[in-house]
Amino acid sequence: MKTSKLNTKDSVVNKKFAEEDKKVISYPKMDVEDRPNDESNIKRNLGVEFRKGKIANISINRSAIERRCANYGVRRSIKKQQQAAWLLKAITLIDLTTLSGDDTDARVRRLCSKATQPLNPNLKKSLAVESLEISVAAVCVYHDMLAAAKKALKKSEVKLAVVSTGFPAGLSPLPLRMQEIEYSVSSGADEIDIVISRRHVLEGNWKALYKEVKDFREKCGTAHMKTILATGELGNLSNIAKASQVCMMAGADFIKTSTGKEPINATLPVSLVMARMIRNFYEETGCRIGFKAAGGISDSKTALVYMTMIKEELGRRWLEPDLFRFGASSLLGDIERQLDHFSSGYYSASYRHPLT
Repeated sequence: MKTSKLNTKDSVVNKKFAEEDKKVISYPKMDVEDRPNDESNIKRNLGVEFRKGKIANISINRSAIERRCANYGVRRSIKKQQQAAWLLKAITLIDLTTLSGDDTDARVRRLCSKATQPLNPNLKKSLAVESLEISVAAVCVYHDMLAAAKKALKKSEVKLAVVSTGFPAGLSPLPLRMQEIEYSVSSGADEIDIVISRRHVLEGNWKALYKEVKDFREKCGTAHMKTILATGELGNLSNIAKASQVCMMAGADFIKTSTGKEPINATLPVSLVMARMIRNFYEETGCRIGFKAAGGISDSKTALVYMTMIKEELGRRWLEPDLFRFGASSLLGDIERQLDHFSSGYYSASYRHPLT
């Protein structure tokens, strides 16, 4: 059986993905000022004062957005060795997630084990990347599963993310939502995924949304806050753009598309709108805000399209886990199958790549 190997000396498959690309892949290496260890790039978003006029002036041309999105994946197809490199990078951008009512400590421990060793050692060997330490970005759970996850991840670099503030609907009393954040932070969560009150968006009450997110940000303290917009429930792209702007003004470290529980979750048009709002905010403030696409991204092809969009709209620096995440569970299994195919020439059955 013919076996293809990925030569790490001639590819971008390394911890930083693009220190040198040696022309194997068409995307450029990072500029010096864009590298993650640059102190100017790791400052947190402290927020800015609320500006009502800024929100009122936001308008989105849906047709233009959809035309732009239709070109992704067509004009920027990634093949063979380049695709394997990008898929290995995609693994490091995943928030491996379990948010089910039947979660157990044992399931979470198995998920954490998968998070720290997402690829079979034999597959890593066949790809010639066995020397690389590859793990997902974070494990995302409900608070009740936090203790089990923390124990399982204590010797790893994988972040611990917890959903909070009445997830997924966000309709519990505000004092309780604030206490949820405090409880999770004190229990050791590195990242808090909060949900906004959708009614503030639907009613155009932007000042109330700003205050709510700002209060949540203060309760998060040193934990990074990912603000879930639940875009499938916000009505239109202009509302999504305005909500993105308000959340960034209020101090969000990330803006995130969905809870994964809505009828419509992450879509490319929604993600493009949010990415452009992030770009505008960066141009105005010099502060980089992260983006998380969550819900409905379950296959490698879709993940590559999202990565291409982020690279083109925001730049290479955003293809790092401190600025871009996939909120997913089944995506990792499909990536393994694609890498297995690259290595062996055959597709393996999905049951050979279980998450738990």
